[in-house]
Amino acid sequence: MENKQTTIEEVQPVAEVTAVEQKGEEIKFPTIQNNQTDLSTFGNKEGFEHSMRVAKALSVSDLVPQQYKGNVSNCLIAMDISKRIGASELMVMQNLYIVHGKPAWSSQFLIATLNACKKFSPLRYEEDEKNGGRCRAYAVDLATGERLEGVWVTMEMAAAEKWLDKAGSKWKTMPQLMMRYRAAAFFTRQFAPEVSMGIMTSEEVIDITPIQNQKPQTQWTQE
Repeated sequence: MENKQTTIEEVQPVAEVTAVEQKGEEIKFPTIQNNQTDLSTFGNKEGFEHSMRVAKALSVSDLVPQQYKGNVSNCLIAMDISKRIGASELMVMQNLYIVHGKPAWSSQFLIATLNACKKFSPLRYEEDEKNGGRCRAYAVDLATGERLEGVWVTMEMAAAEKWLDKAGSKWKTMPQLMMRYRAAAFFTRQFAPEVSMGIMTSEEVIDITPIQNQKPQTQWTQE
């Protein structure tokens, strides 16, 4: 027999209804309007005022990253994102960076969030040496059993897009890891865009930043 765990939320309403029935009173159920029972950050005045108090408390904490310290506005935005994706505020703050003026996830956080959404099996990678080395992410859709495959990320692609030419580029020193990070981002964008909420990873933001000075060609650059 399946052992189902009962939550507090499931037990409490049942207990309240039973008590009312014993008294012979009319049973009244709470009305939920627009899913705003959790004090949405920007959805109503009460929610905004509550969020402002929390944001002020977070902004003076030594545990939040520098871009949030003393910045209530940044804290509010991080709190809103955390509610949308179902993650803790502090976790979002520690993994949402400002890169060249744009918000960006850490790749590790994006992969962890995708694995935790329970729509797919844990993300895995397929790799070979074609096109200078390539990688794609794949997982199984738990609802249908279908194997889902992301697009191939190749070193030739990285060279053509000039990802290798950025100053301090990790594509030159850690190409396999960078291919995996980019493959995970592509997979998420294809099959679960709600996980990333349209926000790129920090590596992607760095890669698309215009190059100021032309760098020497690499071994993967096309002639």
